Amino acid sequence: MGDARLERWLSALLRTPGLTALRDADEARRVLLDDSLRGLELVRGFGGPVVDVGSGGGAPGIPLAAALPDWEVTLLEAKRRKCDFLERWTDDFSNLRVIWGRAESQVTDCYEVAVAKALAPPPVAAEWCLPLVRPGGAAILWVGSSAEHDRVARVAERLNAEPADAPPGFFVLRKLGPTPPGFPRRVGVARKRPLA
Repeated sequence: MGDARLERWLSALLRTPGLTALRDADEARRVLLDDSLRGLELVRGFGGPVVDVGSGGGAPGIPLAAALPDWEVTLLEAKRRKCDFLERWTDDFSNLRVIWGRAESQVTDCYEVAVAKALAPPPVAAEWCLPLVRPGGAAILWVGSSAEHDRVARVAERLNAEPADAPPGFFVLRKLGPTPPGFPRRVGVARKRPLA
């Protein structure tokens, strides 16, 4: 992409302890930058605003903010130290904002797209992301080859959503209507007692 801001972000990410286990710059570029941008057209298909749930060091949210300068991109992160790192980049990317908090504690049905990369097992990530999405929007999950489509589909159904066509490496869950009563469940419940 040739964006000097992204190069600075990637370099700072590698130098900051506790944000990534990656140490090789080429591998970090592939995993954190190039792989984040593989989801760009999926995100673009739904519109903004976008929330990156469990943003960590900023992937995929910061690369998406660079590629979609007219869309608001929110980085939602539960760990204060990671938020401190993320907030350093809001001057470089004027469409970027950072929220320190948990997905379960946010206002529901307010983003067009929720994205998550390496957040949690896909059924748990789906439960955290879908309540944040407006009807007609989508949760887009970066997933590995062993991700269980049927389990994620069952979670989507409980949360008024359905799987949509997606390329390998992604689950796209389209929100059909408002978040049902009882969701999001309390902090920590999705991980302890997954819906599927």
